[in-house]
Amino acid sequence: MKTFSSLITAGFSIFPFLANALKPGPEFVRINKTDAVVVIADLQVGLFQLVRDFTPTEFRNNLIAHAAIAQLFEIPIVLTTSAEQGPNGPLPKEITELYPNAPFIKRNGEVDAWDNADFRQAIKATGKSQIILAGITTDVCTLYLALSLRAEGYTVFANTEASGTFNKELAADANRRMESAGVILMGMFSVVMDLMRDWRATPGSLAVLPFLDKYLPAYGYVARAHEGAVLNGTLAPGELGLR
Repeated sequence: MKTFSSLITAGFSIFPFLANALKPGPEFVRINKTDAVVVIADLQVGLFQLVRDFTPTEFRNNLIAHAAIAQLFEIPIVLTTSAEQGPNGPLPKEITELYPNAPFIKRNGEVDAWDNADFRQAIKATGKSQIILAGITTDVCTLYLALSLRAEGYTVFANTEASGTFNKELAADANRRMESAGVILMGMFSVVMDLMRDWRATPGSLAVLPFLDKYLPAYGYVARAHEGAVLNGTLAPGELGLR
């Protein structure tokens, strides 16, 4: 009598697609809010003017939202700038005022932040292995640091909405190179959802919906529409039963 396992093996030989269907796929790497640190890499007001793959209004919102993620989820943040006494300029005050006591490494020459010993020490001092990163420009400040972090064994999540460069082609080239090195490309909404995991969590809808209303109006207005419908809404003729 054939054993159950031999029958299963025979089934796979007859229907090989069954074996393929049951093979584990690529690992789903999640952001762990207890093992993550947000990094601000050269999101400076002078370098901001180089960004052409987003409108100025979009990108200003995106970079401040990136910084605010650390406050929302109470995770560490490390700030760094490059030659801010020159035309690169300082970080936006919306970021520095949000984190007056955060580690802030002001580099005077290193293009790749990882080449700066104080920055390396600041990252290592967090004790975290996951980096949520954004910088200007995507193809230099974000790319170089992301590749250096990956070489050191860190898991890197690059916020592509909060990194900017001269044009979309350069951004695509940089993102492709990062992805090939194992960097995980995400947008702000995806980062926030992965950190939250569950609307009933803490922070959950009570804190996250106001955050999204501020930094992602498209989603915020969905919540506003629901609020308006519940508090003020009445069904129009013909609407009852449409759902």
